[in-house]
Amino acid sequence: MKKVYWLALVGLLLFGSFRVLGAQITTDYDHSTNFSQYKTYSWLKVQAGDSLWEDRIKQDVDAQLAAKGWTRVDANGSATIAAFQSTQDQQTLDTFYDGFGGGWRWRGMGESMSTTTTEITRIGTLVVDVFDAQTQKLIWRGKQSDALSGNPQKNAEKLNKDLGSMFKHFPPSH
Repeated sequence: MKKVYWLALVGLLLFGSFRVLGAQITTDYDHSTNFSQYKTYSWLKVQAGDSLWEDRIKQDVDAQLAAKGWTRVDANGSATIAAFQSTQDQQTLDTFYDGFGGGWRWRGMGESMSTTTTEITRIGTLVVDVFDAQTQKLIWRGKQSDALSGNPQKNAEKLNKDLGSMFKHFPPSH
């Protein structure tokens, strides 16, 4: 019986860990917008905390839009792009039980011990907005949140992959 409890506990812990590992990507857009009218774009702003990440974000978004047939121009594009990246620490509490004390008893679980640890995970969030340049109206938004590692190269690779997923169905078709 103890083996079943342990397997269930390990399964729950593994499942809970994977929640943090995968990127969460969402997109939304103005359903009344005809995206076929947009072929050029200009950058409005990229804010990422440091110029290395601002350049990486620009390069990766540029590559995604170029693959969709959009052309970057220095000024007066039919669309305007803005990107904002932020990071925050997410605290997770993990509780581990070292036994079940021979089963349930009248006043609780018997003689089990638990240990709770706090894990801090650095989460990066990137929001990419596409505006109609003439009306300045938001027409598309992509948002990506993902756990960051201590390795900048891995984070850059993750950014590239996540932006590929974000722009997979861009531009939206009706």
